[in-house]
Amino acid sequence: MQVGRVIGTVTLTSPHPTMGGARLRLVVPQSLANLRGDGSGQQEPLVVYDELGAGVGSLIAFSEGREAAQPFDPEGKPIDAYNAAILDHIDIN
Repeated sequence: MQVGRVIGTVTLTSPHPTMGGARLRLVVPQSLANLRGDGSGQQEPLVVYDELGAGVGSLIAFSEGREAAQPFDPEGKPIDAYNAAILDHIDIN
């Protein structure tokens, strides 16, 4: 499970039939330094399947890889990353 920040939405002209009812979000994975606010480097963004309704700027917990997303997606949607939670607050000590 990784933490990421939603930076946008991906729009499809012809989505897969099983993709209805959710959105594809563009997410940047966050390092510990990014979460503390002292990291300037940004990782490559990736597309995450979102059924929970995360908005731009939200912090989310996502699983990556087909095997990691499979428990959250029993229908077998063609996805590689899945939004498992919207994070309200992260406390880093």
